[in-house]
Amino acid sequence: MIQSNALYLGDLYADIGGEAGIRQLVAHFYARMDAVPQFASLRALHPASLEASADKLFCFLSGWLGGPDLFVEKYGSPQLRARHLPFAIGVAERDQWVACMVLAMEDAGVKADLRHYLLGKFFKTADFMRNKPD
Repeated sequence: MIQSNALYLGDLYADIGGEAGIRQLVAHFYARMDAVPQFASLRALHPASLEASADKLFCFLSGWLGGPDLFVEKYGSPQLRARHLPFAIGVAERDQWVACMVLAMEDAGVKADLRHYLLGKFFKTADFMRNKPD
């Protein structure tokens, strides 16, 4: 299991590039998810158009990374687990989501130390979304 005990002393929102950096990360994430065959079961959990999903992820990450709390302003409380309960999420889906995010961070040019820190946080969050036995 990936550990997430590391302390990051920077400004996450600024260090990822603010709004533009998060938009770029989200664009790379969904482009990878849509194109890479190994992410097919993850892609199948999403609607045909990824536009709304991308907007929600962008808004969530903005606040989660210390920027404007756009998700709360637009959609209300994140309630991540409750919002994901309608979707069967197991170890395979968790691992695909995390792998896709790792590739997206690399594609977006997120610096190695920030990528490493965020990997632990993303894994912990993705693992919390699991709702089916494996």
